[in-house]
Amino acid sequence: MSINSNDTLFYQIKRLNETIYNVCIEAPPPIVSDGLWAGHENGKTPMKFFFPMFELQLVIIFALTQICSFLLKPLRLPQFLPQMIVGLILGVSFELKSLEAYMGKLFPYGTHDVISSISSLGMVIFVFINGVQMDFSLITRTGKKAWIISIIGLCVPLCVLFLPLLTLPGRIEAIQKVHGGGGIIVATLSHSLSQFSTIASLLSELQIQNSELGRLSLSSALVCDILTTIISANIIAVQTSSNSTPILRNMILLYTLIALIPLVCRPIMFWIIKRTPEGRPVKDSYIYVIISMVFVLGILSVKINQLFGLGAFILGLSVPEGPPLGSALVKKLQFFGTTLFLPIFVTTCVFKADFSMDMSSYVMVSAGLLVLATHLVKMAALFITALCCKIPVIDALCISLILNTKGVMEVGIYNSAFDDQVIDRKIFGVMMISIMIIATIVHWSVKLLYDPSRKYAGYQKRNMMSLKRNSELRILVTLQKQNHISAATDFLDLCCPTQEKPITVDVLHVIELVGRALPLFIHHHLQRQALGSTSYKSYSDDVILAFDIYENDNQNAVSINTYTAISPPNLMFEDVCNLALDKVATIIILPFHIRWSSDGVVESDDKKILRALNRRVLEIAPCSVGILVARANSMQKPTSITSECSMTQLAIIYLGGNDDDEEVLCLAKRAMNNPKINLVVYRLVAKENIVELEELTVIGDEMLEELKNAENVRYQEVFTENGSQTASFLREIVNEHDFFIVGRRHETQSPQTDGLAEWSEFPELGAIGDFLVSPDLNSSASVLVVQQQLSRVNDVKK
Repeated sequence: MSINSNDTLFYQIKRLNETIYNVCIEAPPPIVSDGLWAGHENGKTPMKFFFPMFELQLVIIFALTQICSFLLKPLRLPQFLPQMIVGLILGVSFELKSLEAYMGKLFPYGTHDVISSISSLGMVIFVFINGVQMDFSLITRTGKKAWIISIIGLCVPLCVLFLPLLTLPGRIEAIQKVHGGGGIIVATLSHSLSQFSTIASLLSELQIQNSELGRLSLSSALVCDILTTIISANIIAVQTSSNSTPILRNMILLYTLIALIPLVCRPIMFWIIKRTPEGRPVKDSYIYVIISMVFVLGILSVKINQLFGLGAFILGLSVPEGPPLGSALVKKLQFFGTTLFLPIFVTTCVFKADFSMDMSSYVMVSAGLLVLATHLVKMAALFITALCCKIPVIDALCISLILNTKGVMEVGIYNSAFDDQVIDRKIFGVMMISIMIIATIVHWSVKLLYDPSRKYAGYQKRNMMSLKRNSELRILVTLQKQNHISAATDFLDLCCPTQEKPITVDVLHVIELVGRALPLFIHHHLQRQALGSTSYKSYSDDVILAFDIYENDNQNAVSINTYTAISPPNLMFEDVCNLALDKVATIIILPFHIRWSSDGVVESDDKKILRALNRRVLEIAPCSVGILVARANSMQKPTSITSECSMTQLAIIYLGGNDDDEEVLCLAKRAMNNPKINLVVYRLVAKENIVELEELTVIGDEMLEELKNAENVRYQEVFTENGSQTASFLREIVNEHDFFIVGRRHETQSPQTDGLAEWSEFPELGAIGDFLVSPDLNSSASVLVVQQQLSRVNDVKK
C-alpha cells in the first residue's frame, strides 16, 4: 500500500516499510479551515483541516445510522445494532477496490485517531451515567437469589473453560505465540461477564425492567458488575510490572483512589443538594464542575495504569441517585454522551475490525468455538441455578438469556483490547460479529418467551359483585401528586368503613424514574420497622402522614399500608397491577390525568404518566378499576363527603345489563350505609325497550330492590330515546350532586348512549363519564368511572 501526502491531513509522509510510515505534521495542527475561497487561494481546501473533515464524517455516520435504523425497524433489533452495521459497511467498503478511492477521500489517513478520540468521550460519559444510575446500596438489599445467580453465572464458565489453561499449558502457550492468540483468554473472560449497563439497556428496550424478572436480572447484573470491576482493577494493577515494588505502589494508589472519591466527592455532592432549593434545578456551575471531575479522575486513573473509565465509574457511583443531582447530570449528559458521541464510538470501533474471515486460521476458529462454548456453559449454569431457586422454567430460561446478552460495553472492552494489541483485527472482527449475533438472539428470544402481563390473567374473580356479604374489601389507591390525597380519602369515606365492615387500603405513590437505572419499590411499614421511626426518611412523607392521620381517625375500621414505586412512566402499570395481584385487591382507584378548576380551566394535565398508566391498567388489571375525576374545588366545599355539617349528594347512573353497572350498584350499597350521604339512583331506560325493566339480571334485581327500600335512597326511572336525551337529562341534574358514580360500559352499545361516544374525548371514561367531566357543563362534582374486572380466562388457557 502506498499513501500520498495529498490524500491525508499530514504535511509529509515517508514510507519506512510495509506497515510503518514517518509522518510530519504542522505545529500547531490545522484545525479550522481558512474558508472555501481562502483555502482555494493558498491550496488548502477545507477538507485538509481536522474540524471540517470531522463534521463531514459525523454527517456520514449519522445519516447511514438513521437509514439502517429505519430499514431494520420491522425486525425489532437492539438499538445499538444499526450503529454496528454501519461500522461493518464502512469497514467492508475499504476492502473493495471500486470504493477504496472514495473511502480514502471521506476517511483519509490521519483522521481515524481524531474521530476515535473524540467519540471515546461518549464512552466515558456513558460509563459515568451508568454509575450515576446505579443504586449501590442495592448491594446490601439484594436478595439471596441475585447473589447466588450472579456468582454462579460468573464462576462456573470461568472454572470450566479455564481448565485447559491448567491441563494443557503447552498447547495454550503455543497458541499465545501466534499473533492475536491473546484473544483466546480475552474471549473467555469477557463472555463470562454480565455488564449492568448492557442488561439495563436490553430490559429498557423490552420494557420489562419493572417486572419481577427484570428486577432480579438487574440485581444479579449489578452484583456481577461490581465484582468484575474490583477483580479487573486488581488484575490490571498486578500486570503493569513484574517487580513487586511497582505492583505494590499501583495497588496502594488504586485503593487510595477508590477510597478518596466517595469520601471527598460524595460529601461535596450532598452539599450541592443541600444548597439547591426544593423544586429548583441544580445550578449549571455545579454540573460543569462535576463533569470536569470526570475527566480529571480519568487522567488520574491512567496515571496509575488503570483504564480511563475507572475514575468516571467510581465517581458515578458516588453521586446520590435520583433527583435533584443525579437526574440533572443524566439529563445534561444524555444527549452528548448517549445520543451523539456513543453511536459514533460504536461505529468507529467496528470500523477497525477485519471481517475477511479466514476459517483456516486456528486462532479465529478457536475463538469462535470458545465464545459459543462459554455461552452454552453459562446458560446451563444460570438455568439450573434459577430452577434451584424455584423460578419457573420459562422465567429461568429468560434469566439465563438476559444475563448472557452483549452490547455497547463489550464493544468498548474489545476496542481497548485491540488498541492495546492484545488481539488483532481478525479476532476483533470475530468478537464484533459475536456481539451482534448474541444480542439479536437474546432480544428476539426474550420478547417471544416472556409476557409480563400473562400473570395477571386468572380464573379467580376479583370484583365487588363477587364478594361475599361479610368478606373483606381490599382497595388499592394509586396516587402521584399531593392533590390526589384528599380525593382518595373522600372515596374511602364513600365506602363507609365501620368496625363491622372494615376495609383494607394499600396506597401506592408512583414517582417517575429519573437519574437512576434500577426501579425502586418501597414497603414503608417494613422499612420503618427496619430503620426505626427516628431515622426514617421517605420519598412519600406527605402521603404517609396523610393516610396515617386517616387511619387514626378511623381506628378498627380502616387498615392502611403505604408503598412507593419509582419506575419509568411507561412501566408504572406493572407496579400497580403487581401490587393489586399480591394484595388480592378488589378494586384499583386511579387518579384522572386532568384537574380542572371551578371555572373550567385546566390546572394540570399529565398525559405522559397518568393517562398512559390508566389506559394500561384498564387493559390488564387483575381486578376491577375505578378512575376518579376530582374537581379542584369539590373537596373544599362544605358539602364534601368528609364534612360534618351537611349532607353529600351522591348520584348513581345505572343503565343495567352490564357488569360495570352491577359493580356501581355494589358501591351504592356501601355508600347508603353512610348517614351523611343522600343517595339517588337514576335508572336510564330506552323508550323503545321498556320491557328491559323486566329483564334485569337476578343480582341486579336484588340490589335494586334493596336500594329502593332504603330510607336515604331515592330511586328514579328516566326514559330516553337516544344519547341526546340522555345528555339533556344529565345537564339538568349535574349541579344537584356532589359526586357521580357511573359504569364505563366497556365495549357495549345501548340506545341511551347512542351518539355520545362519537363526541367522546376520553374513551377510558366511557360515554357518560366523559360527558360528566366535560368542562362545558361547569360542574363542580367529582366523578368515579368503574370498570369491572375483565374476563381473561381465554388468555390463561393459551
